Amino acid sequence: MKLGESMKKNATLSVKIIAFLGVLIFTVMPVANAMHIMEGYLSPKWCIIWGILVLPFLIKGSLNVKKVVSDDQRIKLLFAMAGAFIFILSALKLPSFTGTSSHPTGIGLSTILFGPAITTVLGVIVLLFQALLLAHGGISTLGANSFAMAVMGPLMAYGVYKILQKIKIPQNINIFFSATVGDLFTYCITAIQLGIDHPLEYDGIFASIERYLGVFAITQIPIAIAEGILTVLIFNVIAKYSSKELGKLGILNNSEEAEL
Repeated sequence: MKLGESMKKNATLSVKIIAFLGVLIFTVMPVANAMHIMEGYLSPKWCIIWGILVLPFLIKGSLNVKKVVSDDQRIKLLFAMAGAFIFILSALKLPSFTGTSSHPTGIGLSTILFGPAITTVLGVIVLLFQALLLAHGGISTLGANSFAMAVMGPLMAYGVYKILQKIKIPQNINIFFSATVGDLFTYCITAIQLGIDHPLEYDGIFASIERYLGVFAITQIPIAIAEGILTVLIFNVIAKYSSKELGKLGILNNSEEAEL
């Protein structure tokens, strides 16, 4: 009975969080005509290159998914909720520049819960569904969008999380900075991708990258900060109701549970 009640609480929690985030899509930020790097905006050569670079991380993540989430139904719920968090936050778009947009990524939560490789799997799935169902991004640019948001963003967030954890920064501050930096780094990579493929006629690639970074910074810095705060709030709710699952994932020890 206790196991059933716990799973019911976790499921209810997941539904409430996802419903809350879903409301944000329709009431807080516009989604029309907003997207990741859009279909056809990158040259075929770079579409292929970015796609190839994603493959090793996707394969590694797929293997990790089987190890981590196959045996525990409650961890599967967390896995599904982390995917929904990425899907919903990355659908909150602010048009930023021709061919792209600014938006939260949602990758920080999944990276902290499951690591960067599994987050790559979730990110690629989310980007594929958004391209097919919402016309956000594109199939040809799936590799580029995945490399920025599902590979490099999680790797940076994970690196920050582990470094701050090692020097014993408080958990909430650690999560905030990890999610915020992961979001910002995603857009640094996107700016590089766009700058390489669309160099300025006279000033070249580096000037183009600088131009994209400057445009993104106007909207992305406050968005990243907001995402960091939201990630902390969601993590604390999860920790309150699913501390055992977080313990199994190696995220919380007894002292951290007491703090939360």
